[in-house]
Amino acid sequence: MRTAVTYLFDPLCGWCYGASPVVQQLGQQASIQLELAPSGLFAGGGRTMDAAFEDFAWSNDQRIAKLTGQRFTEDYRRQVLGHLGSRFDSATATLALTAVSLSEPQRELEALRALQEARYVQGLDTSDMSVVEKLLRDLGLAAAADRLDASDAELLAANAARIQKARGLMQTFGAQGVPALVVSDDKGSRLLSGNALYGNFDNLLRQIVVAT
Repeated sequence: MRTAVTYLFDPLCGWCYGASPVVQQLGQQASIQLELAPSGLFAGGGRTMDAAFEDFAWSNDQRIAKLTGQRFTEDYRRQVLGHLGSRFDSATATLALTAVSLSEPQRELEALRALQEARYVQGLDTSDMSVVEKLLRDLGLAAAADRLDASDAELLAANAARIQKARGLMQTFGAQGVPALVVSDDKGSRLLSGNALYGNFDNLLRQIVVAT
């Protein structure tokens, strides 16, 4: 039996970006069925970049980089965090991932990595619809880009359902934030906190298959 693992995340979450290499490895395991569940943590809300948030985010990002080895470039610091007055909103990136899940679900994890690297490495604003749509097209995900552009009723409903499911799981299992994993197998379901995603990959696998 394949073990089902639900990944709770937000595409604008720096700690989720820090966990990205391990999550990508997890998605390559034949024995694991990985499902992405965006929580909508930073979707909507109207937050904009200001100097205080810029300083807070960059300080936090340096902690993540030190722990995980993930890159947060000066382009990101200058063009994203330093773009004061711009939106800090994961709604567009979340909707884009749902569009990929409807058109080419096997590529959703790849699209998530591309969105994260576009922001934190290339310094692109992934709150911007035009940036995200171009990114999808550059990846050869034209069908998803078309759906994102149209934002049809089916896409919006599917996106809302995914966020609702993620939030329901977080409430059920007492998740304090993202990233986190919900592991389901013939023994039941349990939560693995984000800390499990920042260590050795083999140790993570052992935690996932414990008691199976």
